[in-house]
Amino acid sequence: MAATALPVTDRFLEVLERLSEKAIEDYYNPYQQFDWPEKLDENRLWMSPELLTPYGTPYFDELGEETLHRLSKWESINFYSLNVHGIRELLIEVVHRIHMPGFEVPSDFFHHFIGEENEHMWFFAEFCRRYGDKIYASTAMRADSAWEPEVENFLVFARILFFEELVDHYNTRMAQDETLCDTIRQVNRIHHQDESRHIAFGRELVSLLFTRMRDAVGEERLREVESYLKRYVVFSVNSLYNPHVYRDAGIADPLGLRNALVADERRRAHERKAIRKPLAFFLKTGIFSDDTLPVI
Repeated sequence: MAATALPVTDRFLEVLERLSEKAIEDYYNPYQQFDWPEKLDENRLWMSPELLTPYGTPYFDELGEETLHRLSKWESINFYSLNVHGIRELLIEVVHRIHMPGFEVPSDFFHHFIGEENEHMWFFAEFCRRYGDKIYASTAMRADSAWEPEVENFLVFARILFFEELVDHYNTRMAQDETLCDTIRQVNRIHHQDESRHIAFGRELVSLLFTRMRDAVGEERLREVESYLKRYVVFSVNSLYNPHVYRDAGIADPLGLRNALVADERRRAHERKAIRKPLAFFLKTGIFSDDTLPVI
């Protein structure tokens, strides 16, 4: 699993120092941070309307206000469940690499990262259990094959970065949405505060890992990596369309709605808005040769 040393730059060292200092300054105790109410009002939205999966299609209006309120509750629980699963997987990968040869320079920041992500996993799980009495299950996307160490390390942190940026789009919007209750706004605001550091770190690290990978493998492998990562992008977006959510919201044909929404071209603009920043980064760095995404 080991790989050659990172091509560390002065910029990377400066970013690491600044973000580590910021992590210490901004530290909070999540177990004391939240004042969890006994229950949340189910007669109001739990997620900003434009973030709901039927938004922008005729289904949004056809569902009616009462069903949309139920849907927003369960889509909220699904979103936080995806965070729980995503954080657990990224923690496994980062812990595995924290003192691995080739990662000596970011090792100290990894300790901040691991501590913060563990706390995020706790408060997202706490929200799900308190207000939904469940954490939705999740499936992982398998790798195409056994990758070279440089490729595997790059893909681990590229997936982490994409996941964080996708989540942050939702966090930012809900933290600012005054129609949502204080608890939902606070959870999203605090997560965004930490994730802004993780994203800044992730962009620098992924850029360096891409440089190292590009020097170690051939052009054909780079195209395979691009293809895999693009499928991961679509897989991640599609995980937001959960038929179990639609069932819990009382929708008669949950799988039918899921299939209809995934196939509805009117959803593409909203999906692209959610992934605009990571997609632009992948294009700018040369990780993606174009912005075409597959249908899976």
